[in-house]
Amino acid sequence: MIIHPYDMEHKSAGPAHTKKLSGPALRTFFMIAEKWDLSNEQQQTLLGNPSRSTFFNWKKERDGALPKDTLERISYILGIYKALQILLPQAPAADSWVKKPNTAAPFGGRSALERMLSGNVSDLYVVRQYLDAQRGGWA
Repeated sequence: MIIHPYDMEHKSAGPAHTKKLSGPALRTFFMIAEKWDLSNEQQQTLLGNPSRSTFFNWKKERDGALPKDTLERISYILGIYKALQILLPQAPAADSWVKKPNTAAPFGGRSALERMLSGNVSDLYVVRQYLDAQRGGWA
């Protein structure tokens, strides 16, 4: 199943739609987390700080009904990952970009990952918006 970012961001999605997206969203998130070499703590933060038991259940089962906030977070991460694959077609460069210091205005010398780990969903949005603007997409 291909997850379209609009489906994950759609604010009026009902519980059945949310449940349908949760499994693919989690599997995609954990695949990206592995490629980015993220710690469990970093993954938890990016997912919105679910309880440890909830996080490890999601990680083990790769399924479960996710809150809309978590789906929104995963949607931004998916968009960030996709934009990096377009901008940096070599997988190692794309996957390592999030951890490299960046002097662009949204980062102020910090890495994109540091910005994303602030815990605010708006910071995920800022990173995605920056990358989309870099590739000539919406800003």
